[in-house]
Amino acid sequence: MKIIVQNFIKGILTIVPIILVVYVVFKTFIFLDSILGNVLKPYLKEDYIPGIGLLATIALITLLGWLSTKFFTGTMIGLIDKLLEHIPIVKTIYSVIKDTIHSFLGEKKSFSKVALVTIPGTDIKSMGFITTEDLESFYDPLKDYVAVYIQQTFQVAGVTLLIPKDQVEVIDVKPEEAMKFILSGGMTSKKEKQKV
Repeated sequence: MKIIVQNFIKGILTIVPIILVVYVVFKTFIFLDSILGNVLKPYLKEDYIPGIGLLATIALITLLGWLSTKFFTGTMIGLIDKLLEHIPIVKTIYSVIKDTIHSFLGEKKSFSKVALVTIPGTDIKSMGFITTEDLESFYDPLKDYVAVYIQQTFQVAGVTLLIPKDQVEVIDVKPEEAMKFILSGGMTSKKEKQKV
């Protein structure tokens, strides 16, 4: 019975991560394919092949990225950008989405510096990501502070702390490794050995 239980647990440890990854990838593919796929299906009917919607979405995003570098279309996109930034309520939603995307994909990426902060009155440390070092433009008295985002374990949620610069220790750890470490509750603490 003990051997059966051990093999069952090994089976769960082996199969469940694979099934979950396949499921997440499949659901992501279905979602991305449906963005333009639902528009194309009525026209292509029986000729529609799963994946065409995804390819069309990638092509459209690439085209819009290229057009944004051209004078006329770039000016038009800039005007739409300014318009969205001046509409009440919409400007808040738009700026949050825009800043979040720029923080991951823009030239000046946030979450690129991993930091350790000490919980006041203790020797306990928490790991986070420096998201903003220029808080002076936000609020002048915060010029000697940085914003550190502390991710919660097993969750997307987190908390942003404003901490004096001299109390933040930037560590030489890849952001991806730090994120995995935090999200897994420290279970992925083994660093991959670099091949010589």
